[in-house]
Amino acid sequence: MRQRIVVGVDGSPGSLTALHRAAAEARERHADLHVVLAWQLPGGGLGGRTTYGPAVLRECREAAVEDLRAILNSAFAVERPGVPLSALTVRGEPGAVLVEAADSADDLLVVGSGPRGRRLPRLRPSVTRYCLAHARCPVLAVPPNPLEAELAALHDIPWSLSHLPRARKR
Repeated sequence: MRQRIVVGVDGSPGSLTALHRAAAEARERHADLHVVLAWQLPGGGLGGRTTYGPAVLRECREAAVEDLRAILNSAFAVERPGVPLSALTVRGEPGAVLVEAADSADDLLVVGSGPRGRRLPRLRPSVTRYCLAHARCPVLAVPPNPLEAELAALHDIPWSLSHLPRARKR
């Protein structure tokens, strides 16, 4: 059986960086690329406490499949990965889903370790930390693209110009 490179995606810039790194690892190791998107009901993890009918579950599942298709089309629009690729959407917490998907010691699990925002940091558990702590295989935590970090820093700048000194009239 060929080695599998398992990578989690969610459409964020960090996950796309991880996806491209996973594709490069798969090419280098002559391995299969296994792309996983974890999805949850509306409300995230707490959404599981609400009863949803089969129509809502079907819509969420179909939306996840469409999201994954769009992510792959966008990521590989210019150049295909060049390795056997499989894609899977799974309902569940992202960290647990990825650890379950990378179930062999021969797998390599690739995750993005993008910058954590200041907004709700305790409510969003770190998928990277979860995978590093629980995976049964090696985990490659891909740092964010430097440009991504610069863009994230721009979001933290208060864009009010009132604190800047005014130009003097001559």
